[in-house]
Amino acid sequence: MARSHNLIADTKTVHRGTFDARIPPVLTIESGDTVVVTTLSANENELPDGTQGFTVSPQHREVLARVPTGLGPHFMTGPIAVAGAMPGDELIIEILAMELAQDWGWNAIRTGKGTLADDFPQGRVIHAGIDQKRGLIKMPWGLELKAHPFFGIIGVAPQPADGPQTSIVPRAFGGNIDNKNLGAGATLHLPVFNPGALLSVGDGHAAQGDGEVCLTAIETALRGTLRIGIGKNTRLTRPFAETASHWITMSFEEDLDRAAQDAVREMVGLISSRGGLSAADAYTLCSIAADVHVTQLVNVNKGAHVMLAKSLLPAR
Repeated sequence: MARSHNLIADTKTVHRGTFDARIPPVLTIESGDTVVVTTLSANENELPDGTQGFTVSPQHREVLARVPTGLGPHFMTGPIAVAGAMPGDELIIEILAMELAQDWGWNAIRTGKGTLADDFPQGRVIHAGIDQKRGLIKMPWGLELKAHPFFGIIGVAPQPADGPQTSIVPRAFGGNIDNKNLGAGATLHLPVFNPGALLSVGDGHAAQGDGEVCLTAIETALRGTLRIGIGKNTRLTRPFAETASHWITMSFEEDLDRAAQDAVREMVGLISSRGGLSAADAYTLCSIAADVHVTQLVNVNKGAHVMLAKSLLPAR
């Protein structure tokens, strides 16, 4: 029987800034179990001050005080070990629900970073109010936006030989994917490189545009409900995703052209394997019906993803 688990972000469950096969799991589950997981976001210099009326949880302050920083800035909850997952398998993460978990979010421009670093040399941090019941974000200048929450980071532990990896750079193990389509209703497929897979999530976003051009989204704490399963011996080599309506292939490379090429190449392979088309026909279908998106431009390895409506694949 599948079980449900709760994994609350606190000093016992959060690690900061690093993916590493040596980080021990904080929870072990069976394939098909569901986990309700909370995440935190904001380092000391990103917290709201006391004049804004926002609430910073005691758990958040304790993590800041007691959990060591890592190679990157992110807070990740996990790792979660999945019994029976082995290298060569794939982890299948169904995102059943995503909920806003606090009344504020933040956005930062960092000196020397972002898509227009030369145009905006002055860094800043701003805070936005979040109406959790209405699912709305109120920007400091008064604009209200509908929230579309998702975990920017969903990743397994990298290969042991690769050693510790920063949380900033997305790679084959997933990590800082920052794909806004990975909200409630999506399913992410990740390669497994270690026994148990060792899944961590974090970098909650209340809203983000494709590109994430200034460096950050509306970063916030989230509560996600994930059903986690195993695909045995599929030999998956890089992440892909799906929604009820679309297949999504993706790639992460320092060169955006190469990332786009690899994401298209992955979609050609997906169409051929799932739809039975020749590679040339699959390539043509990509050109006339698939959409190539820039996932993000700011995580060292830039992201590209390709979306194709599932209705366009012939049934096999």
